[in-house]
Amino acid sequence: MSDVPLSTVLEAVLLAAGRPVAVEQMRELFDEHERPSVAELQAALGELASACEGRAFELREVASGWRLQVRPIHAEIVSRLWQERPSRYSRALLETLSLIAYRQPITRGEIEAIRGVTVSSTIMRTLQERNWIRVVGHREVPGRPELLGTTREFLDYFGLRSLDDLPTLAELRDLDDIKVQLEFPGGAGDDGLPALLAATAASADGDGAVEDDESTVQSASGTSVLAAAPRDEEPG
Repeated sequence: MSDVPLSTVLEAVLLAAGRPVAVEQMRELFDEHERPSVAELQAALGELASACEGRAFELREVASGWRLQVRPIHAEIVSRLWQERPSRYSRALLETLSLIAYRQPITRGEIEAIRGVTVSSTIMRTLQERNWIRVVGHREVPGRPELLGTTREFLDYFGLRSLDDLPTLAELRDLDDIKVQLEFPGGAGDDGLPALLAATAASADGDGAVEDDESTVQSASGTSVLAAAPRDEEPG
């Protein structure tokens, strides 16, 4: 192995990748005779995270691996680098997504029963095109309706390692200002989730049902991935 610190090598890898990279994928990048152990990679990632302290970007672990990303506090300014307008999602879409995230596996009919309105085909198509939801099975009742769940891409987009990182519904009810956060420009706070959480809180309280074309908010993700390679289209 070269004299370059492993943490510096990993920084270069993550900058070039522009996407989350799993530890095992990192290991495969090295020749077999110089391949670091998982423990060595974890230690190097810890060093890299420490080196990012006080910088405009951070090292973050999400479902698909590790990535370097701009800190959410800078997201609004950084987003102006790209001319395309950020995606805007209806509150109805976010409510639907939050119900799937928190109550999965869940059927479309069960979502409609909770929200009190019909879920439009546009909402379901958008969630599927974003690859945020998937069919995980079928309910064993007449008609065998599809059971819906979230995907790894959903976790990556919202900066989560697993569904265990979602706050509990009890915690959401304790956030007095969470519905106000829904209206913030850019839609994202320090944890990248306020728009989704606000919709979840509204659904949990039973007062979140709105028509599908009302109350749009900007994309809920507040992070930009650092990349030296050509930038893939960032969802939202």
